[in-house]
Amino acid sequence: MKISFDLDEVLFVNPASHKTEPSLPFPFNRVFTERLRLGTPRLINELQRLGYEVWIYTSSYRSEKYIRRLFRLYGVHFDGIVNAQRHLREVQRDHKTILPQKLPNHYRISLHVDDETVICSLGRQYGFQTYQLDAEDDDWEEKIIECAKEVKEREERIAQMLSASDRAHR
Repeated sequence: MKISFDLDEVLFVNPASHKTEPSLPFPFNRVFTERLRLGTPRLINELQRLGYEVWIYTSSYRSEKYIRRLFRLYGVHFDGIVNAQRHLREVQRDHKTILPQKLPNHYRISLHVDDETVICSLGRQYGFQTYQLDAEDDDWEEKIIECAKEVKEREERIAQMLSASDRAHR
């Protein structure tokens, strides 16, 4: 199962309003000025240890190379990254209708974590699961792990029902 995270206001937060990971040492802190929400490396690594693929899905134009390098300095590796350029190239393409700025189900992402209410509400309309992370929350890691487990169990139940239905129709 795949889980994706937005960057701004989800993993990258303002240290004036959120607890953050320690800043990177000089000179890296001059290149990578964003601050990670406290617990981000631990959460990503734990989700991967539990067998989930973890992706970034952002409407930011930061390059994939920049994102990978920044997180590598915190000991984090992502299984996939979708930024604004990739989304426009692979999802929006030549569609005449403007699609939402994020469509995680296009990449078979089962759960997307975002702070924007509009993205989370579009999940219901476009058929993808979301977890809305609003403000500072000391229990955010546990809540996301629990939500991921619930989505995975739901997907497994649906797959079992479809499999049983297929066998019954043979």
